Amino acid sequence: MAVVTGAGRGLGRSYAHLLAARGARVIVNDTGADLTGDGGRVDPAEQVAAEIREAGGDAIACTASVATPRGGQDIIGSALENYGRLDVVVHNAGNVRRGSLRQMSSEDFDAVLDVHLRGAFHVVRPAFPLMCDAGYGRIVLTSSIGGLYGNCEVANYAAAKAGVIGLSNVAALEGATAGVKCNVVVPAAVTRMAEGIDTSGYPPMQPELVAPVVGWLAHESCTVTGEVLIALAGRVARAVVAESPGVYQPSWTVYQVGERIEEIRDIGTPVIFPPVPDGHADHIRYSFDLARTGRLRHDPEETQ
Repeated sequence: MAVVTGAGRGLGRSYAHLLAARGARVIVNDTGADLTGDGGRVDPAEQVAAEIREAGGDAIACTASVATPRGGQDIIGSALENYGRLDVVVHNAGNVRRGSLRQMSSEDFDAVLDVHLRGAFHVVRPAFPLMCDAGYGRIVLTSSIGGLYGNCEVANYAAAKAGVIGLSNVAALEGATAGVKCNVVVPAAVTRMAEGIDTSGYPPMQPELVAPVVGWLAHESCTVTGEVLIALAGRVARAVVAESPGVYQPSWTVYQVGERIEEIRDIGTPVIFPPVPDGHADHIRYSFDLARTGRLRHDPEETQ
C-alpha cells in the first residue's frame, strides 16, 4: 500500500501509475494547486486515481495538503482507513516561488518550505511509527539538483531540498533496526515545474525515465538506505557528501589556515562517511584518531 504526494501531475503521476501497475494500492494525493501552491482542485488527484482503476489497479484520491500537520495526518489516515496498512510513502509534492535572495519575501520562503520540507515531515511523522511497529517500510523523499548545488532565484527551494536530505538521513538511521528504509531521489524531468525554462535542446526527459528509480527505492528488494540517487535524462547516479582528508596541526593561526588552504581543500582522495550505519560517529572518530596519531587515514573504516 503506497502513498504518493503530488501525484496528480508530472513525476508523481508517473510514480503512482508505476506502483499501481506493479500491484500496489495507491493513495493519490494532490491538492490540485497551481505552481505557486495557491488554489486547489480535486480534478488532478481524482483523474489519476480513475486512470489507475480503469487500468485494473486500486487507487483512491486524497486532496489533503502536506503543508500542515493535520494534512499529513489526513493523508496517512486515508491509507489506514481505506486499506488498513501502509508500506510506502513517496513525498513528491512541490511548489515554486521564484525570486532573488535580495528580494524574496518571508512569505514566499515559508510557502515553499511548507510543502517541500515541512511537508516531508508532516507525512513521515505519522507514517514512521506505523512502519517501525510493523517492521517494514519504504520512504522516498524528493530533493533536487538545486538542493545539492544551489541555483539562482530559488533560495527557498534550494534550502528546502537540502533539508530533505538531512531528514532522510535521520529516518534511515532510526528506521534501520525496524526494517524501514528511507532514501532520496533527485529527479529531473520536463514537467510544469520547468515553466519558463527553454527545454528545446534537452534530451528525452519524460517522468517515465525517473519512475523506475523511485519504484525500486519503494520496493521490498531495495538494498540501500540513507542514500541519494539522481535520475536525469536516463542517467542514474549516486550523490554523496565527501570530505577532503584534511590537514592536522595541534594548533592553528589564521595565517596558517590561509597558507595551507590548498592542502585543506584537496579532494583528490575523498573521505566519505555514509549516514548508515553510523556516519556521524565515524566522522568524529576519524578526526579524533587523526588528533591522536597525527596520521591521515584515507579509509574511514581504518578508524573503527
